[in-house]
Amino acid sequence: MRCTGVSARGIRLPVLSKGADLVTIVADELVKASAASRDPFEFRDGDIVGVTESVLARSQGNYVTLDDIAEDVRRRVPEGDVALIFPILSRNRFGRLLEGIARGVRGTLHVVLSYPADEVGNLLIDPRAFYLKGDRLSGDLFGEKEYDELFGRYPHPFTGVDYVSYYKNMDPKIRIHFANNPLSALRFSKTVIVGSIHARFLHREILEKAGASVFSLDQFCSAPLSEGKGFNEEYGLLGSNYSNETSVKLFPRESGRFARALSDELRERTGKRVEVLVYGDGAFKDPAGGIWELADPVVSPGYTEGLEGLPKEIKFKYIADNAGDKSPDEAVREAIRNKVVMDRFAHSTLGTTPRRLTDLLGSLCDLVSGSGDKGTPVVYISGYFDSYLDE
Repeated sequence: MRCTGVSARGIRLPVLSKGADLVTIVADELVKASAASRDPFEFRDGDIVGVTESVLARSQGNYVTLDDIAEDVRRRVPEGDVALIFPILSRNRFGRLLEGIARGVRGTLHVVLSYPADEVGNLLIDPRAFYLKGDRLSGDLFGEKEYDELFGRYPHPFTGVDYVSYYKNMDPKIRIHFANNPLSALRFSKTVIVGSIHARFLHREILEKAGASVFSLDQFCSAPLSEGKGFNEEYGLLGSNYSNETSVKLFPRESGRFARALSDELRERTGKRVEVLVYGDGAFKDPAGGIWELADPVVSPGYTEGLEGLPKEIKFKYIADNAGDKSPDEAVREAIRNKVVMDRFAHSTLGTTPRRLTDLLGSLCDLVSGSGDKGTPVVYISGYFDSYLDE
């Protein structure tokens, strides 16, 4: 009798560099891990491999320097003052980008921060102070002086960084402001760079309808500036990470193509149909700090076709509580067998949040692999698509 359900295990990889044959390396390490004396496992149809976006981007050598960013900004953005709205508060995700953008702007760079928190929940204002004193603000748009007088500095609760000072001190041409309405940017310039991630399409639309000349982070470094330079045609600077003081690693290119190639390689080696996804940040919220971890534009930039769509599951508790003349076990088994004709808005699905498979799986992978020194940028998931009926 089967007594376990889903299992997810991190797979160690050697340290990789540019030009590495990632498909071969990942397949080699998976096959080796499956037969290892410690924690062996069996390949099965429908299992899933997650590969972190970082190792794919590193194998591609997908990096740009701050000078590259500055050059692309100068090439695209007109001379004069520029407003940059609603970036997230992050040294890793935006600090270096801001420095590169500031180098490329030929005028004053007005950085407009949302409050009391950024798009993913990093706070600029103590929540208690905001609710008690927010009604004293002179308006939706205010400056650094009013911020200091009314609320005082609020260092990031995890890192202790004062992001107002950190961003302001990136370049002498930077001025800091606070607003929540994207149209506030037009008080400073008709040229606006949208720094938001998930709300970028909305912010662009609002500003363009108001007559602004609008750019967003996904437009910069979306094509190679010269032979061998990094780029991402779909996401540009979105999804980038700190590499060192002079460069950032971009989101990987052709993630879907890589996922299909790895799936094909595993099928040839194992005879099993294994799904593959490339994953970045998981889509979950930290309960202590209130930070939504998804600083990438998507959880998974590429995956195989079997991971399309939403889960179709029932709520055991509801079925068991409403079994009627049947035993709870019999009622559950019958409900699972009838899932194919089930209405996904039926009572039996209540509590099964309809999130995309790739968002759920990418979040699971991110939690398993971590972002520190575990050395497991590949995750092997078994039994994810199995049900209570499967032995």
